[in-house]
Amino acid sequence: MTHSKLYSAIFAAGITFVLACLMIGIKLDTDGTQLAIKGATTAQWFWILGGIAVVFFSQLFSRQIDGMFSHLPKPQLGKLIPAQAKSDAMKPWLIAGAIVILLVWPFMVSRGSVDLATLTLIYIMLGLGLNIVVGLAGLLDLGFVAFYAVGAYTYALLSLYFGFSFWICLPLSAALAALFGFILGFPVLRLRGDYLAIVTLGFGEIIRILLNNWTDVTGGPSGISGIAKPTLFGLEFTRKVKTEGATTFHSFFDISYSSSYKVIFLYMIAVLLVLFLIYLINRLIRMPIGRAWEALREDEIACRSLGLNRTAIKLSAFTIGASTAGFAGCFFAARQGFISPESFIFIESAIILAIVVLGGMGSQVGVILAAIIMTILPELAREFSEYRMLLFGLLMVVMMRWRPEGLLPMKRPQLELNKQ
Repeated sequence: MTHSKLYSAIFAAGITFVLACLMIGIKLDTDGTQLAIKGATTAQWFWILGGIAVVFFSQLFSRQIDGMFSHLPKPQLGKLIPAQAKSDAMKPWLIAGAIVILLVWPFMVSRGSVDLATLTLIYIMLGLGLNIVVGLAGLLDLGFVAFYAVGAYTYALLSLYFGFSFWICLPLSAALAALFGFILGFPVLRLRGDYLAIVTLGFGEIIRILLNNWTDVTGGPSGISGIAKPTLFGLEFTRKVKTEGATTFHSFFDISYSSSYKVIFLYMIAVLLVLFLIYLINRLIRMPIGRAWEALREDEIACRSLGLNRTAIKLSAFTIGASTAGFAGCFFAARQGFISPESFIFIESAIILAIVVLGGMGSQVGVILAAIIMTILPELAREFSEYRMLLFGLLMVVMMRWRPEGLLPMKRPQLELNKQ
């Protein structure tokens, strides 16, 4: 064991100690009208010291740990998929069965479960959009939440000031978010890797600060409340009519009022949006633009040597990915009824990026699986809600060491020559 390993382990443990003390060991609390500094409890110090010890020994014995991880069995999720010929025959039936289950499921579970499923579908939409930019085109985007915010505020402002309905604002939100994605694409045409990530991160913060400071229009930190809910052919899902000349859903069908009708209706809209996006993205992947995205991701120089227009490829990835976030943002504003700049902080971009990486770069099924995991796990462990991001980070570290290609990596068609 070399001295460099020991120094590296001590340095990593020291950094962990400093960060843990700042984030967990010290807390600000109100004592009357003044702020008071409070230390961590004995149990929290125990966990801090345990974490420092884990970091120290993991750095000290990193080579042995790598060897151990390499021998751990990896889940062969790809083997669960049948052979190509059989898969093509079963695919229509599986899709039809999945759609039927999605449509019937909300009538068999509680309202809370349906609401959680709706939130999961929002993150699936966001994951599918970022998967175009990061997974297919290979462009690291840390400001994806900006397009999410643009879609949400487009619907909120058009509904508040002009009385536009959800169904009119849905394509408008996607179009405006796509325009912002197109505008962002120009300054980053020559950038890749860390430089691209820094610029997109700055763009996301610019949008959030703009929404926070443009008080006359966006409401600033107070946000926008009372956002109109979607209607079904003019039928409102409220107890009483809020729009003159409209009719409530329960009175039209002569049934008793239930708040679960609105929750199920929002869930159905989210399902339709996700199905539409999956179909659209699948079509794009099979088109020349989808092949161009993958070529750009694999080797930009080779992509250029083949005569492909890198400018058009990058702009198309940013534009289409941003429009998907605009769809999700519009639906998020309609579901919540209230939005503020605090709903679109950097942590949201980090979570969406974690979904793409965890599921598998470029894999739509993997993104869906990862979005379900990342949304449901925090609900199952609410007692650890304060350490949500810490657990996310630990999960990402484990995945990078154990299965760096993701839960369900993208499968590409391959050709092999027969050995003579």
